[in-house]
Amino acid sequence: MALIIRMRQQGANSRQRFRVVLTDVRYPRDGKYIEKLGWYNPFGPEGTNYQLDVPRIQYWIDQGAQVSDRVKSLVKRLAPEVVKQMGAKKVAKMEKARVQRKKEKAPAKPAKKAAAKKK
Repeated sequence: MALIIRMRQQGANSRQRFRVVLTDVRYPRDGKYIEKLGWYNPFGPEGTNYQLDVPRIQYWIDQGAQVSDRVKSLVKRLAPEVVKQMGAKKVAKMEKARVQRKKEKAPAKPAKKAAAKKK
């Protein structure tokens, strides 16, 4: 199951409020969710128009949940260290994959040449 932390629309279309929720990527935007992680009110006074449960967000990110762009910008306002950590994990994962590809490519080429010489 692929998890994502995203916003779920609440209220009327002219006065929208959003819940920040953990859900499966297959569920619709306003469908069921696994856990409520906070809220965002774009019409509220700046600075007090959102609330996030940062420890739970960090927990779910560590469990492999993806974060939508809009939620990432909210988390960046409240807890920039979480976003920095997400970036560091992504860089480390890319570096590990790059090293793995190098290891896989190096021995494969001589083996192909040796097989070609035998024919």
